[in-house]
Amino acid sequence: MNNLLAAILAISLYLLATVLLMLRCRRSEKVKNISKPVLMIPAVLALLAHTYILQSEMLSPIGVNIGFYNALSLVSAFIALLTLVSTLRYPVELLSMLVMPLAAVSVALDVTNDSSHLLAPGSSNGLIIHVLTSLIAYSVLGLAALHAILLSVQNRYLHSHQPGGFIKLLPPLKTMEHLLFETITIGFILLSISLATGLVFLENMFAQHLAHKTILSIIAWFVFAILLTGRVALGWRGKTAIRWTLGGFVSLMLAYFGSKFVLEILLA
Repeated sequence: MNNLLAAILAISLYLLATVLLMLRCRRSEKVKNISKPVLMIPAVLALLAHTYILQSEMLSPIGVNIGFYNALSLVSAFIALLTLVSTLRYPVELLSMLVMPLAAVSVALDVTNDSSHLLAPGSSNGLIIHVLTSLIAYSVLGLAALHAILLSVQNRYLHSHQPGGFIKLLPPLKTMEHLLFETITIGFILLSISLATGLVFLENMFAQHLAHKTILSIIAWFVFAILLTGRVALGWRGKTAIRWTLGGFVSLMLAYFGSKFVLEILLA
C-alpha cells in the first residue's frame, strides 16, 4: 500500500467514524443497537493507516524526518489515540467528533506537502527521549486545550440556563473538569521531562535558533505549574482554569509549531 492509498483510507475512515458518532449522539435508529466500542472500529483502523503513513514518511536510511508536516501529523495521531481512549472511558463523543476531522486534515497535509528536519542516525538516546516526550507533551496538552474549549462552551450554556442542544452530549461539568486536570497533569509531567532532557542532552538550548522555542516552552511550563498549584491550593476551576490552560497551550504551540513553521516553511 503506497502513502496516497493509505491516506485516502485514513481520511475516509476518520470521516466515517465522525459520522457514526454523530448518528450515535442523535440516537439514530441506524446505530442505536451498536455498542460504542464497535462504532469506534473505523477510528481505530484510521489510526492504524495513519501510523503506516507516519512510518513511511518519517523513517529513512538517512534519519528520522520530524519536519513540520510530519510533526503535525504525528501530534494529531497522538491526540486521536488519546481521544479514542477518553471516548471509550467517558461519554465525550463530541470531542472525538472534533478531533477525527482534524486528524484527517493533518494526514492530507502530510502526504501533499514536503518539509524536512532530520534527526540523524546514531542520535543519542537522550535526544530521542527529548524529542518523543516533547511531541507527546504537545499532544496531551493540545487535547487539554480542546477540553478547555468544550468546557468553556458548556459553562456558558449552563450559566445562561440553556442546557439543551449539543451540551447534552457532554458529561457533567465536574467530570469535564476532572478530565481536564487529569490531562493537564499528564501533559505537565511529560513537558517537565522534555525540558529536563533538553537541558541535559542538547548542547545549548539557548542557541540562537532554539532560544525562542526554549523560552516559550519554559513560560508554558510555568503557566501549567501555576494552574496546577492554584487548583490544589485555591480550588481554581471554571473560567480561571480555562484561561490558564489556553494561555499555556498557546505559548507551547508558538514554541514548537510556530518556530518550525517559520524556520522550515517560511524561510526554507
